[in-house]
Amino acid sequence: MDEQKKYDVIKHLVDENGNKDRAAMTLGITRRQVNRLIRAYGQRGKAAFSHGNKGRRPATVVPQETRQAVLDLYRTKYYGANFTHFTELLGRIEGIGLSISTVSAVLEDAFLLSPRVTRAKKKRIVRSLRKKQESAVSKKEAAMIQASLVAVEDAHSRRPRCAYFGELEQMDATPYDWVPGQTWHLHLAIDDATGAITGAWFDTQETLNGYYHVLRQMLEEHGIPYKLFTDRRTVFTYKKKSSPSIDEDTFTQFSYACRQLGILLESSSVPQAKGRVERLNQTLQSRLPVELRLAGATTIETANEFLHSYVKEFNAKFALHPDSIKSVFEVQPLEEKINLVLAVLSERTVDCGHCIQYEKKYYRMLNAIGMQEHYRKGTKVMVIRAFDGVLYCSVNDKDVYVLDEIPEREKKSRELDADYAEPRPKKQYIPPMNHPWRRREFWGFVKRQEHHLNGEIPA
Repeated sequence: MDEQKKYDVIKHLVDENGNKDRAAMTLGITRRQVNRLIRAYGQRGKAAFSHGNKGRRPATVVPQETRQAVLDLYRTKYYGANFTHFTELLGRIEGIGLSISTVSAVLEDAFLLSPRVTRAKKKRIVRSLRKKQESAVSKKEAAMIQASLVAVEDAHSRRPRCAYFGELEQMDATPYDWVPGQTWHLHLAIDDATGAITGAWFDTQETLNGYYHVLRQMLEEHGIPYKLFTDRRTVFTYKKKSSPSIDEDTFTQFSYACRQLGILLESSSVPQAKGRVERLNQTLQSRLPVELRLAGATTIETANEFLHSYVKEFNAKFALHPDSIKSVFEVQPLEEKINLVLAVLSERTVDCGHCIQYEKKYYRMLNAIGMQEHYRKGTKVMVIRAFDGVLYCSVNDKDVYVLDEIPEREKKSRELDADYAEPRPKKQYIPPMNHPWRRREFWGFVKRQEHHLNGEIPA
């Protein structure tokens, strides 16, 4: 109610000794309230009718200094973070305790939109900004508003989660400037039932090596999953037409490794079919660059080291607790088995020097006691590059040897150096014969792959 009207009615009532009931009716209050106003008027006069908080700043209003600090921190230190993550960082690092709604309001008032803004909210904000743009008093202000109208990707459709932990692992790789000026591919695997990240690895490209690292993390941390769900690109379905060499057919390499572990491999060309990992890509793109910058990770090596601890923190915060969901992960394989299964297989031919050529280098075959084995020219062998980089070769699907690189020249001369010593053979570790490196079995698997139907398959 108008404070001036209250004052005029009560003043007239007191001065003229008027009717209290009529005054109550005029003001729309009770007779008891009229008596209170009369007593207040007698004690403080006209000041009694002024609201106690008049002229005061509301207690819930964020101080201007704090608002400016929030804006400066987002623009300079935490740029690219979504508003929820930014609010967490403000409280954890800067000691500024604000709610998500307050932080969002402060940033949106400055025409700053979250990378994770929803489609509906984006449309609402855009309409508001368009109106402000039309009424802008200067071209600079209009340009500032226009620059704030950023586009965001549409969210993927939802579907029910799987029933068990380890039933389905979605895999994907996303290129992004995780560090300013450096575009890396983040290889990911996420459990469909819990939303937990089960593997993460940075690589310069979407590679077989990147997915092998993700699968290795999954095997070591959790065990063997029931199924992997991937897209139909790169290492899963890619075959270089100009080079039919099995060395470059990464799909066969990865699928063959999955077969040896008993993992079903399924793929789809529809992004919505693997919405969990697609959503994870977007979430990490808005969070991880800021965390990498704060951790000082500027190289791909340090970034991969940081991922180990970050994944644990991420899962603890966002993933469903796996203890409440039954796990169907099989027991973790031994490290030796993982190293041998996650291998790259290549076929080579023994040359006239009883050696084989691999990646532009020559190698000889050594047995368990370190002595060279000799095979006739033209013998087909299977070269195995284990996950740890050690090279082996399998001959006739029964004999396994270690490959030893032959240097281009001797370090010392047998004839001219007095301190020359004849190299002594060293014992070599030879993996057991229960390995999956049998040439006939591998090529039989290759022959059954659809993308090889028109290719050349060795006899």
